[in-house]
Amino acid sequence: MINYQHLLIKKFFDKNNFVLSDIESFNYFIDHEMQKIVDENKDVEPTIIPPEVESFKIRLDNIWITKPEITEADGSKRAIYPIEARLRNLSYSSPIFMEISSHINDVQRESFTTQIGNMPIMLHSKYCHLNKLNKEQLIEKGEDPYDQGGYFIINGTERVLVKIEDLASNSILVERTSTGPSKYVGKMFSEQGPFKIPHTFERLKDGIFYLSFTRVKRVPIILVLKALGLLKDEEIMQVISKEKQYDEVLINLFEFVGIKNADDAQDFLARKIGITQTREIRLQRMQELLDKFLLPHVGTTREDRIFKAYNICKLLKKYIAVSQGESRVDDKDHYMNKRIKMSGDLLGDLFRMNLKVLIGDLLYNFQRIVKRGKFPSIRVIIRDKLLTSRIYSSMATGNWVGGRKGISQRIQRHNYLDTLSHLQRVASPLSNTQENFGARELHPTHLGRLCPSETPEGTNIGLKKNFALLTSVTSEIPEQEVLKLLTSSGLKSIR
Repeated sequence: MINYQHLLIKKFFDKNNFVLSDIESFNYFIDHEMQKIVDENKDVEPTIIPPEVESFKIRLDNIWITKPEITEADGSKRAIYPIEARLRNLSYSSPIFMEISSHINDVQRESFTTQIGNMPIMLHSKYCHLNKLNKEQLIEKGEDPYDQGGYFIINGTERVLVKIEDLASNSILVERTSTGPSKYVGKMFSEQGPFKIPHTFERLKDGIFYLSFTRVKRVPIILVLKALGLLKDEEIMQVISKEKQYDEVLINLFEFVGIKNADDAQDFLARKIGITQTREIRLQRMQELLDKFLLPHVGTTREDRIFKAYNICKLLKKYIAVSQGESRVDDKDHYMNKRIKMSGDLLGDLFRMNLKVLIGDLLYNFQRIVKRGKFPSIRVIIRDKLLTSRIYSSMATGNWVGGRKGISQRIQRHNYLDTLSHLQRVASPLSNTQENFGARELHPTHLGRLCPSETPEGTNIGLKKNFALLTSVTSEIPEQEVLKLLTSSGLKSIR
């Protein structure tokens, strides 16, 4: 008789392993995220240029990596496998190549491909030499055929990146507060590329709804809507809710009925947050704040302002519904409201920060030589060791972007299950010196996702957790694919 249960489990592990989600995250970072980060910093313009030149810019174009290789003392290059990296205390990494061009007065001066650094490669990922090798081939290469991969080798040491559990971005969470001037507070992080801006919705005792973001503290939401171009009171009411008319919104509209155009609203906001220059400069600075730092995930251009206004109305509707008891208060410990930063996301943060350091170093070297009266080639002033050393340093010490520590850890090899457990570790960004009882407690939504018993004793209890061994994490998909599916289901776009 065929044991179908055994057959199903065997078929599952033929195509999957315990750390597949982490490997997919790393592959996505290399295939898509690296290029997105480069595109965020595409045009670099030095502030000091030769006097005979009107404009000069450095353009960063395509970026890619090859499979891991090593450069020997005689300058020769060859492929390196993980076992050699372990034995010789080397890093298992691939060279990063980028196309760079310089433009004088919008005319291309030079264009070349150069190595800008090295990227550590996750074992068994798409770019690893061990990828798709069978059991016999793995043994031939000196590897354990049952090793899951999902870790890195830095200076001969096996390092694993601990996943970070964080609140979901671009989604408002409304909670009741026991302190402060507002009974209910709506909080959200708007995240897009290098921006992660906290936004806060409140209703104070005067009945006015207020919004805070970045340096803009407690400004009336109705004024923000008008500053974004949503000017008609009737339209604001309709966008917030077509089914029900909220008296609270009417009170807010009546308070600012005298503001008739976007410029007046922007000027009012600028004066309220303490911008004291001339009206023209006040408007310019306020527009810059609204475009760059207000809901950057919706967009960062002038054309996106009206869509930001629609989004604020949607968020305000939820805030009113919760404060009136029509909807339940959000549970921030519910796993629906959490996101996991996998290895690809963590490396994305690290690469973004260090690419900016590399660009800063490039600009410094260029401007230093220009001050001496020379016009250098970009090719000779790029220091590829800068990016490599900074990435290796973070991977070797565990000190990460944003002052976080212990992200990269030496993998535990006490036994096979201990290794699997370490590869599945999840850490909360909350401080272990504070109580945070809600975050430490076992939540019903952990069932099937997180191990209910494996957590350390002492101050880290409930903050350091582990995935259940068969947990898989869904990876990011492009927004355009989601919009295409929604449109085919009958959704009408307002764009």
